[in-house]
Amino acid sequence: MVDIYQEIARIKAEGEEAALATVISSAGSTPRGEGAKILVKEDGSIAGSLGGGELEARVCQKAREVMKIGRPKRVHFSLTGEEVGMICGGEIEVFIEPILLQPSLYIFGGGHIALPLAKIAKLLNFKVTLIDDRDEFASVERFSGVDEVIAGEFKEVFSRVKIDKSSYLVIVTRGHQYDELVLELALKTPARYIGMMGSRTKNETIFSHLSSKGMPPGLLQKVHAPIGLEIGAQTPEEIAVSIAAELIKARCSSLQA
Repeated sequence: MVDIYQEIARIKAEGEEAALATVISSAGSTPRGEGAKILVKEDGSIAGSLGGGELEARVCQKAREVMKIGRPKRVHFSLTGEEVGMICGGEIEVFIEPILLQPSLYIFGGGHIALPLAKIAKLLNFKVTLIDDRDEFASVERFSGVDEVIAGEFKEVFSRVKIDKSSYLVIVTRGHQYDELVLELALKTPARYIGMMGSRTKNETIFSHLSSKGMPPGLLQKVHAPIGLEIGAQTPEEIAVSIAAELIKARCSSLQA
């Protein structure tokens, strides 16, 4: 028999998501009592059981909804023929909680904006990775509070990191040629958010160049550029706040989608 908690640990380690449903109250005749659990995975497979049948099918359906919205939910069922096609006659309440990945933030460029952004992102519960091709900017001493610091050529780094649907990418390198390189590679990933620093003119030039190389317009439209919410930011710290605000907005939007 699969241990549900071990399975949750495995799912999170492998970058997957799921939802855990637990019976929190029951009355009368029910298939399973309080504390019974079932883990519903992204692919529809399950671990554990609530007794099978239509009740379990309904719970699995609700679990998939919880995975999509990213918020827990309490669901009540009356086990009668009218509601779930069962004749037990009892009442059961199930608490369903999402098992979601911790959002990861990859900051490409270790300059003056990256410093405050990394600190703010950690406060917002992002797993932060800082990437720069210069050793002096990609150093643990400079970014002591982040989860990982990588020094290496931007093109090579993409093969070393795991960018998935819970990843947020911020491009703040030292020049437009590096921005374009990173953006082109970033658009080939399933990242949830991609933002790039720069003026509208510079960004339009990069978009035009990538478009001429065959980049689909739909992908370019996903890019947040200029990056950050418009709050009149001027200093590196203020710009970092505007970027963080846009990250929050993107994260909340993905949960409500």
